[in-house]
Amino acid sequence: MARRTIYITQQDASRLREWLRISGHRHERDRENSDVLRRELERAHLIEPDEVPPDVVTMHSRVRLEDPQTKQKMHCTLVFPEDALAADDRISVLAPLGAAILGCRAGDVIRFEVPGGRRRVRILEVLYQPEAVGHFHL
Repeated sequence: MARRTIYITQQDASRLREWLRISGHRHERDRENSDVLRRELERAHLIEPDEVPPDVVTMHSRVRLEDPQTKQKMHCTLVFPEDALAADDRISVLAPLGAAILGCRAGDVIRFEVPGGRRRVRILEVLYQPEAVGHFHL
């Protein structure tokens, strides 16, 4: 399967690179997840916040997802690692799901690795994207 184009704002990419640079890797899993995020940043098309299409998942976006196999739906907000809180559906960009959806668009089916194997989700809708409503400094 060909890799789809992903879009990340210059601001998000800078902040994520800085986070990766200064973060320590306390566990092997942290290093693996950081490597996945680094690869995503390397392949992303960097764009200005006012150029982001409204259906692209950016940092602080709230999205509705579906597991294509089980049809189970979920909501999550993509956040920086220090803001992650599963109880509030705030998913870290460092988590496998978070790194996988960053920069993707509504309608995309995303494959990603978790400790239990390979998973897939479909991005059904971007419910809130900061850039689409002019919130450029979150």
